[in-house]
Amino acid sequence: MSSVDLYEYQARDVFESYGVPVLAGLIADRPEEAKAAAEKIGGTVVVKAQVKTGGRGKAGGVKVVHNADDAFAAAEQILGLDINGHTVKRVMIAAGARIAQEFYFSVLLDRANRSYLSLCSVEGGVEIEVLAVERPEALAKIEVNPLTGIDLAKATEIAKAANFPAELVDKVAPVFVKLYDVYKGEDATLVEVNPLVLTEDGDIVALDGKVSLDENAEFRHPKHAALEDAAAADPLEAKAKANDLNYVKLDGEVGVIGNGAGLVMSTLDVVAYAGENHGNVKPANFLDIGGGASAEVMAAGLDVILNDPQVKSVFVNVFGGITACDAVAHGIVGALAALGDSANKPLVVRLDGNKVEEGRAILAEANHPLVTLAASMDEGADKAAELANAAK
Repeated sequence: MSSVDLYEYQARDVFESYGVPVLAGLIADRPEEAKAAAEKIGGTVVVKAQVKTGGRGKAGGVKVVHNADDAFAAAEQILGLDINGHTVKRVMIAAGARIAQEFYFSVLLDRANRSYLSLCSVEGGVEIEVLAVERPEALAKIEVNPLTGIDLAKATEIAKAANFPAELVDKVAPVFVKLYDVYKGEDATLVEVNPLVLTEDGDIVALDGKVSLDENAEFRHPKHAALEDAAAADPLEAKAKANDLNYVKLDGEVGVIGNGAGLVMSTLDVVAYAGENHGNVKPANFLDIGGGASAEVMAAGLDVILNDPQVKSVFVNVFGGITACDAVAHGIVGALAALGDSANKPLVVRLDGNKVEEGRAILAEANHPLVTLAASMDEGADKAAELANAAK
């Protein structure tokens, strides 16, 4: 199951829409915008790098400033910064808070137990993984029944288990309920706040949030498409997604297309094994065109793989079932014709199953110079590895 991680500013906006208490926050892609945002918010602000990785503070990606000119300077320093391999292209200007105490709260999908789990601690603002190892007693782990979720009674139970003092339980519990509303309402797999703070004025505020959304539920949430960072996405993966292809880019040289996830997984293994005899070439991707894939889908798959500069050869491994081999063969011939001169990498094709003879006949008749037919999976993988190695 795949998920989409939101940037902090996006999580803040989602929180606000559900009534979770948050501080004012504006985004900026240039220092001038950061200065204007600081002027609008007023007073002390925090300039925070927007990257999907931890350790921002230690890397210099979070700076507290007291006026707009300093916000300009801070943004100038943070934008373009490399934090754990992520380049900062955007900052959030957040209102400052006078913090009295910091807490931790999260609710997440507990796959192992087929349930939800809430993690909570009266000691927040620290790396929760460290706390869990060094002082596990300080981190409450409470199972949440997906059918009943977190109501006020459950939220109170969580707060008490996390050792919140009695006077704070009544303050944090309603916020836990609202955070669960985010989790349920947005079909999230994780909603995390670290820190959740008590201000000197006695308010509870979600200061830094993280949200991961379940991609399988995107059909229920058309607005989620706008939350994806298209600029940061791998262009090949974005292209595959636009064509509803199950595609994952890998680091090898042999492109792989198959119909059905199990067949593709076993094809990756066979290609990797064959590559040991041919310069240690490896699979370049996982691409499942599906059990009922049409000729058009095959063409879209080839278009994605042949546009990957790492790919030196392609192994098309199809077992005809719902999609007969003749349809697949037509897809291959049509894709090569449509791609024209940009199709310049050898294809090894293994067809088996429904209408296999008709499919092979179509490819033989087309007699495309880039296409080699293989009788078996092992033979096809070996040939594809050999061709990839020769082209390195």
